[in-house]
Amino acid sequence: MNKKGFHLAPAASIRLNRRKCVCGIETVIFLCVFLFSLSANAQERVKNVSFHDGMVVCATPDAAKVGLDILKKGGNAVDAAVAVQFALAVTHPEAGNIGGGGFMVYRSARGESNTLDFREKAPAGASKNMYLDSAGNVIPDMSIATHKASGVPGSVDGMVEAYNKYGKLKWVELVQPAIDLAHNGFKITKRLASDLNRNRAQFVKLNTGKSYLLKDSDWKEGDLLVQEDLAKTLIQIRDKKREGFYAGTVADLLVSEMKNGAGLISKADLENYHSVWRKAITGNYKGYKIITMPPPSSGGIALLQLLHAVEKYPLHRWGYNQDSTVQLMVEAERRVYADRSKYLGDPDFYKVPVDSLLNPVYLDARMKSFNWNTATPSTSIEPGNFAGYESDQTTHYSIVDKEGNAVAITTTLNDSFGSKIFVGGAGFLLNNEMDDFSAKPGVPNMFGLVGGKANSIQPGKRMLSSMTPTIIEKKGKLFMVVGTPGGSTIITSVFQTILNVIEFDQDMQQAVDSKRFHHQWLPDVVYQEKDAFSSSTQTKLEQKGYKVVEHGPSGRVDAILVNKAGYLEGGADPRGDDTKLGW
Repeated sequence: MNKKGFHLAPAASIRLNRRKCVCGIETVIFLCVFLFSLSANAQERVKNVSFHDGMVVCATPDAAKVGLDILKKGGNAVDAAVAVQFALAVTHPEAGNIGGGGFMVYRSARGESNTLDFREKAPAGASKNMYLDSAGNVIPDMSIATHKASGVPGSVDGMVEAYNKYGKLKWVELVQPAIDLAHNGFKITKRLASDLNRNRAQFVKLNTGKSYLLKDSDWKEGDLLVQEDLAKTLIQIRDKKREGFYAGTVADLLVSEMKNGAGLISKADLENYHSVWRKAITGNYKGYKIITMPPPSSGGIALLQLLHAVEKYPLHRWGYNQDSTVQLMVEAERRVYADRSKYLGDPDFYKVPVDSLLNPVYLDARMKSFNWNTATPSTSIEPGNFAGYESDQTTHYSIVDKEGNAVAITTTLNDSFGSKIFVGGAGFLLNNEMDDFSAKPGVPNMFGLVGGKANSIQPGKRMLSSMTPTIIEKKGKLFMVVGTPGGSTIITSVFQTILNVIEFDQDMQQAVDSKRFHHQWLPDVVYQEKDAFSSSTQTKLEQKGYKVVEHGPSGRVDAILVNKAGYLEGGADPRGDDTKLGW
């Protein structure tokens, strides 16, 4: 073993014969090659490092550190999740939030599962045709960049509910790190600096008299971002929990902001908001148990449909992103997204046919029209029929604690920085989740997703989501925690990441790094990340009638895998500033 602690292979034992060579050129070349190989191996070890006592994978380094510190203090996975949620509201303003909502999937170390729906709700003043003009046409941007775009926030109530049920440490310990980050500031990344500069004009346009996230010159990597008003809001939440947001000073400021911008959220809307515990939906894929989110998330049902559709095929033999693999997955996605458009919505307002959508006979029948010789035109695919039936900016984090409790949370403002409208005096961004409703049947939202009656606007209703926080078991033990942001690509990104591990033998980081593709029924296009397909694969697909288009990054998956040795492997997506930390 050398001084660095690396074990040298026998071939690396170099014996120099002074009579033959004294530091000859061959020896120098050999040493260079050897040292380069040693360095590469060391880097690979770091990349695939695993931990035993806990892990946090989330969108920013500062928030990941907050979560890990909570675990080290003796907090459990839910404690860490609460702390990360509030930290992300400070360090990841594009999607981290207290003004949005989301979903949590929880699995205890004993194998008990639960899910929490803290999705936003339509205000009481919302109405079915609120985004239509007198001619019945959708008014551009009204559901995206106005005060009327915001649903009633659920994140704070969700964190309080999760903590009350499963929390271990004191509440103040979980919120204080976010307050410190907001009050003292944190050094921004190159990516955040770019995002802030790119959105400057919108911040100025939509926030008269406010200076949040603005400075006189362009933001640069390493600049300190201080958010005093947000710190004050977080102090209210620290000291009063739910009442610190849904009542008192913060609620007054939010309602005042709504009145100033002709928004709809009222004091009564805030008082009446409550997150909901829902039973997880579960399924199986080749012996793995999938635990995922029920409606109003469409992600869980869609994921289980997709996995069943491909289960009987030899994906492992075909290989990762090969033409047969891609064709099968695209055809499954085409049919699943068609079903999503008609049948999925808030189960408190609409009877979602969960059992019918997950019935193996129904799913097998849906794939019978699939033809290996040619692409199925999306125009020929309609949502399925049953007998007797009447995102791009989100963020995800995965956490596992020392005992083996696991949390998968996906949370969002919807678009990047939500509506880009701040609550004056409170310093937090409003969501534009109302765009996730169907403003008009058949008219796509900002992510190109089409919906209908099941997802129409109604007062107090939760809008449909693609968020897919998921936990997987293998032989009754924790196997994977996974999820991602990405609007309509969330479902397909989670789907592919799972297959990358189970079918294509990738480790967690490889599975997250791997190039992705996406199809969502309409538009009838296969989107691929740059170089996701080889030229031969793309040619074969195009010859069968698939339209393949290069697209930007798809999702930012953050995941944790329990490897064969029982240790935790993280996968932090290189498409963002995502970070994995463990101990």
